[in-house]
Amino acid sequence: MTKITKAALTRRSLLAGASAGLIASRAWAQQPSEVKVGLLVPVSGLYARPGTVMREGAEMAVDHINAQGGIKSLGGAKLKLVVLDSGDTTEKAKNAAQRMVAQETDLVAASGAYLSSFTLAVTEVTERASLPVLTLSYSDQITDRGFKYVFQTSATAGSQAKQALPQIVKLAETASGKKPKTVAIVTDNTAASVSSAKAMRDGLLAENGLQLIVDETFTPPLADATSLVQKLRSAKPDLLFFLPTVISDAKLLLEKMNEFGLGQGKLPTISFGIAIAEPDMLQTVSPELLQGLLTCVASWGAKGHEALIAELKTRYKEPWMTQNAISTYGDMWVIKDALEKAGKADRVAVADALRSMDAGPSKYYPLGEIKFDEKGRRVGAGMTIVQWQAGVPVTVFPPQLALAQPFWPKN
Repeated sequence: MTKITKAALTRRSLLAGASAGLIASRAWAQQPSEVKVGLLVPVSGLYARPGTVMREGAEMAVDHINAQGGIKSLGGAKLKLVVLDSGDTTEKAKNAAQRMVAQETDLVAASGAYLSSFTLAVTEVTERASLPVLTLSYSDQITDRGFKYVFQTSATAGSQAKQALPQIVKLAETASGKKPKTVAIVTDNTAASVSSAKAMRDGLLAENGLQLIVDETFTPPLADATSLVQKLRSAKPDLLFFLPTVISDAKLLLEKMNEFGLGQGKLPTISFGIAIAEPDMLQTVSPELLQGLLTCVASWGAKGHEALIAELKTRYKEPWMTQNAISTYGDMWVIKDALEKAGKADRVAVADALRSMDAGPSKYYPLGEIKFDEKGRRVGAGMTIVQWQAGVPVTVFPPQLALAQPFWPKN
């Protein structure tokens, strides 16, 4: 009887051990070896250059994440970046998003799509597919539609204008000894520019004691800047708010302003958005025409990012780190943290993790937290002011992130 009992116990032990081993092997087999994340940005056409820089930032982040052990809650699964071309029109961007959700069904999240106009179209598609998308695009509309799968890591255009205007007025008054009173707006009709200009028109200018005396909107690409600049010369505003999103448009306007005696600081010029501070500006516009120009952007390579800036320079020969690189770098880390929290490579679980995320102070976006409100906007998102100084656009605001002191161009 004892022998039978011992044999039975032995068999049971062996069966239990085998069963446990089978369960463990199944659990191991269910852990993915890689997790796909998408990057939908323009890599062809008019906006290929900024899209390329976004790809570079994403590649650096994915390499760093994988080198540090991948997604630990998924057994060290590696991130795999899938880059898709949004093209250079809203229609192309929407078509690319439709292909992405149809063909890349195992994506858990994505980042994109540069211009706010593109992001608005793309997220109409990704929302229906329950695919979470992180975006640096500025337009307030992006997160005003009640969508549950779009997360805006940048401050909105309206918020950026609200944060920037008092700083610009203060800088002008401190440097020149008098407070500016009149302003002009020259903007293109892309979504982010429209949002920034709308916020100024709808009360921000008045709140800061500024009167709008020239208000012009154009469709890119601009064929001729003469009539726009003539209006500026006639009105003689104290400040120009300058909102192009295409480098060729910025070039035309700056050169025409210089020709009409308004360049090189004679008409203090403040931009919103990245176009004015792209590296390609130096290929078409002299550093003298750019000196002192200010632009208000969602993010920029700043204090604390020195090692990343150096790596970008070495690896990709980029002269500096624009918002496109640093923000997309940050997006990959936020997706990584969401995957760790979700514990599975599932887009709905990742979106849930993003909604409930509270990962503390931001490292790769200016100010605020890695946390999203009910609209999908990053809580406390700040902005940066960048100024051209000696042929390089450097962060001058906020002070804790500044790499240089701002100055006001002298007339």
